[in-house]
Amino acid sequence: MNPEYPSTDRFMKGLDLSQIFYEEAVKPLLESEFPNLVYSAGHLGAGSDVLGFDTEQSMDHDWGPKLLIFLGEKDHEKYQESLDTFLGHNLPTEIHDYPINFGYHDDGTIVMQLSDDRPLNHGVEIVTIRDFFERYLTVNPLEKMNSIDWVTLPEQRLRSIVSGRVFHDGLGQLQSILEKLSYYPNDVWLYLLSTQWRRIAQEEPFMGRCGQVGDELGSRVVGSRLVYDIMKLCFVMEKQYAPYIKWFGTAFSRLKIAGILTPILESVLEATSWEDRQEQLVRAYEIVAGMHNDLGITEPMKAKVSNFHNRPFLVIWADDFANAIYETIQDEEVLSLPKFLGGVDQFVNSTDVLSKPKRYPKLRNMFENDKVTS
Repeated sequence: MNPEYPSTDRFMKGLDLSQIFYEEAVKPLLESEFPNLVYSAGHLGAGSDVLGFDTEQSMDHDWGPKLLIFLGEKDHEKYQESLDTFLGHNLPTEIHDYPINFGYHDDGTIVMQLSDDRPLNHGVEIVTIRDFFERYLTVNPLEKMNSIDWVTLPEQRLRSIVSGRVFHDGLGQLQSILEKLSYYPNDVWLYLLSTQWRRIAQEEPFMGRCGQVGDELGSRVVGSRLVYDIMKLCFVMEKQYAPYIKWFGTAFSRLKIAGILTPILESVLEATSWEDRQEQLVRAYEIVAGMHNDLGITEPMKAKVSNFHNRPFLVIWADDFANAIYETIQDEEVLSLPKFLGGVDQFVNSTDVLSKPKRYPKLRNMFENDKVTS
């Protein structure tokens, strides 16, 4: 079956729809039938709607009135099945003209599908805090998280948690979890920041060298990689998790520096010679070097490019930034991590790793086995 999603006269953001769904449909039913139930509710996790990047196009799959109901461990065991059944039989069929029932595409993705059959296949998932986070992140944020936990959690997953919205926090834990996960602890941030400068250092002279030998395609590839790493550096400097690649540019456009850097980075990608490409990269390098100095985390660094040794390639000497930042790290646990390996997003770009939580424990084992020893 490939049900068609309904058209509406207007589009509203998925997070707003889910909050309306909770406040006007789910909450009244819980108050009437389960008046003493202690729970939290919100919409967080996978989905462009949670990130706030959804458009009308998003309605064609995995979009609609959805939310999570979090119960305590004992209440989940006692009420999960009865609550799910009760909602299926008593929720309205629509909320603000959006169907509450979901059908399935052939590929298993869900799509809104109007139905009068009961019980509705609704989008309310009833979970415990522990089960949800251990399934989605493979850690329990109610417990202490160490530096390896932090660097092996993909940014896209963390962003999809902290971008979510809590509608009700009767358990008194959900909002504090989002605050805890809002960004990395300071020394973990410094570790990731130093690594991101290191990534630029490893390739900054190569764009020109490729062009010098007539490898225009190679020069463009290296230039585009440097653009990506500069953008990623800006996310880290502004303490914002980067989303997965589909929304990377959209999220970058919302950074404070985007208005200045975007036209420059676009010019790098549009350049037809390595010299023109270098000219634009130089502008970008000097801007991010200035951003670094504005952070005040090291002594002021030289924010002007110079020649790469005696070659005609202009570089910012990103290794100097990487080393200076690394020297500011105080936490011994962070210092025990492999130097300049960084977070998982900095050395892995495979979707089959970053989007598969079952693989995160293997990454933790890798870090444990590769700790720096004195």
